Amino acid sequence: MHRRDLLAGSVFGLATTAISTLAPQAAWASSLSDPQLLASLEVCTPKDALARLMLGNARFAKAWVEARGMATATERMQVIDQIWTSECQIDPLALEQGQRPFAATLSCADSRVDPSWLFACGTGELFEVRCAGNTAFDDAVASLEYAVSSLGTQLILVIGHSGCGAVQAAMDSASLTPLLEELVRPIRASITGAADLSQAVRANARNAAAQLSQRSDLLRAAQSQGKLSIRSAYCDLGTGVVTLI
Repeated sequence: MHRRDLLAGSVFGLATTAISTLAPQAAWASSLSDPQLLASLEVCTPKDALARLMLGNARFAKAWVEARGMATATERMQVIDQIWTSECQIDPLALEQGQRPFAATLSCADSRVDPSWLFACGTGELFEVRCAGNTAFDDAVASLEYAVSSLGTQLILVIGHSGCGAVQAAMDSASLTPLLEELVRPIRASITGAADLSQAVRANARNAAAQLSQRSDLLRAAQSQGKLSIRSAYCDLGTGVVTLI
């Protein structure tokens, strides 16, 4: 079985009321009082979450470029599979009972932007929230509040990417459906003055990261207490390289 079969990225859309305090146990929290279970869930947790993500991306980008132009899909997969050879996998028996992701991502729903692949992470390591244009929509903010307050996540990385269709739609004047207009509205507000699509994508990711703490008392409090870092980044689809903004 290829690693890809094990890495099913999930979109967490929790329609819930945002909580305003950093309560150690929210109403939805899973019990992680068992030290042995907690240790099993944190077996892959790095000391520096951001550094771990960037190291994983360096391996992915190298393999991504190497796989370009190979004759068969099987050959390409063999190259990509190598990015996980130096990583670990949390025991599925532990994951059945809980989760302790070391980082959360807010990324575009684009099929080419899979955080687990971009950062060479296994199941249970990343809490992934995705939508077209990686905007800080209500359910995204609530989902990330859950990751921070209930799962102990200490890093949120907002990821924009080259060639983003949602940002391009926000820059164009073409007519959109009412729901798509609603989706691109916050993107339009964040890209004023952008000279091109690349600048607009970066501006949108930076704004979405800022919106998380501006719109959430919980995330803002976690930041001020040094319990949370919120960063933004740009992914080049051609090279696979993720660059911090």
